[in-house]
Amino acid sequence: MRTADDRVSWRVLVVCLAAGVTTLVDQSVLTIALPSLRESLGAGSTDVQWIVSGYSLTFGLALVPGGSLGDARGRKGLFLIGLATFVLCAVVAATGANAATVIVARLVQGAGAGLVNSQVIGTIQDVFQGVGRTRALGMYAVVAGVSGALGPALGGVLVSIAGPGAGWRWCLLLSVPCGLVTLWLAARRLPRARAVRPGRLDGWGLVCVGALTVALMMPFITGTHVAVWVTVALGSAGTLVVLHRRRVRSGEVPLVHPALTRSALYVLGTAIAMAQFGSAMAASLVLVLFLQSGLGMSALTAAAVTVPSAVAMIAASAIAWRVARRIGAHAVTLGTGLGIIALLAGALAAASVPVAALPVVLALVQLFWGVANGLALSPNQARVLHEAPAEAAGVAGGILQMSQRVAAAVCLTAVSGVYLRAGAPRDAFIQATMVCAALLAFALVACVILARPHRTVPAPVSRDGCGCGDQAPV
Repeated sequence: MRTADDRVSWRVLVVCLAAGVTTLVDQSVLTIALPSLRESLGAGSTDVQWIVSGYSLTFGLALVPGGSLGDARGRKGLFLIGLATFVLCAVVAATGANAATVIVARLVQGAGAGLVNSQVIGTIQDVFQGVGRTRALGMYAVVAGVSGALGPALGGVLVSIAGPGAGWRWCLLLSVPCGLVTLWLAARRLPRARAVRPGRLDGWGLVCVGALTVALMMPFITGTHVAVWVTVALGSAGTLVVLHRRRVRSGEVPLVHPALTRSALYVLGTAIAMAQFGSAMAASLVLVLFLQSGLGMSALTAAAVTVPSAVAMIAASAIAWRVARRIGAHAVTLGTGLGIIALLAGALAAASVPVAALPVVLALVQLFWGVANGLALSPNQARVLHEAPAEAAGVAGGILQMSQRVAAAVCLTAVSGVYLRAGAPRDAFIQATMVCAALLAFALVACVILARPHRTVPAPVSRDGCGCGDQAPV
């Protein structure tokens, strides 16, 4: 029987999950409206890439400073400020008259979303303990994955109802009523703001991460000055390493807590999450572009092709705990391997199936893709967060999410650049899909390393599909 404190905690979790849905669905809901947005605003390829990837970039970069500010100043006020900024910028972007306005609004909106989600992670860490914390973080991971999968379907319906000219604006406005309801709930139910763990933010480390991310994105956006951007990327990475070591020696906490860099499971698990999240976002975008811009299908038809992925992901996430309890860490390996097969099947279908039958075949592939993501994405995140060293538990979630969002920004830019600058639509889709498959192949190698015999790790998922702290041999 739940106590009054338990009921309060779970009400707080509802607010956190609502904020997650509001901000995380906003990225994927726009993908299916990109062709109409591009035509309506006369946006070029570079503009489209910034609109898509800029949100993820600022989202990711705001997570760590947002978490530090929450530790030092309390979380509730920052949560409300971030969400209000997010909602306001959604309105600005939806009413924008040109691509530049939409790009700037999306950049600021992404920063607001990052500020909100850093408080979500911190609030869950503050309110829940032990198995309850792992379960709550697991639920948040499931909600994040399902929100991303449902976005294209919701976007397709909105574009179909409102028409190409206004449909993309409706997609951007979708988050407004959700955000306003969440603001009201947060004002009533979130704990009062209080400082938790005051600390000094590694601002220069964050600048290096930002410079590194932009340097990795720009060659795919501009296609020029590749050597310059590679030099900037290498310089940023080297500076980040030097700053990290200097702060450790001086007794200050660097951007990435030393305990996290010493944890092989956390490092490899984060790398897996980056490859999984980046490839999933990029594959979804490329599929929608291929169906609409490449094959001339309507937004509603393209949405129908993506629906099986969302449904299958929800179902697979619900049973992921059974698979994890039977085969342990191999569950993530299985899901990642199935994801590679699904991507290769999609590329093969694009190369050989007639246009008339292609939507049905790709819908079946998406069903398989959803199962793969349901088995791999959330269980891996829950495992990584559970395995974070105790002394770095508070920042582990922020670093993990920042890594995923930075990976999404780079992958969305790179893979969409491959597609937009390739030749025939089928060839472009195949090339871009193979890039996503290569990313998952990297993740698969890391999965195999983590699933080596003679290791003991906690089973990542509980009976409700979210996470538990039981030990399971691998």
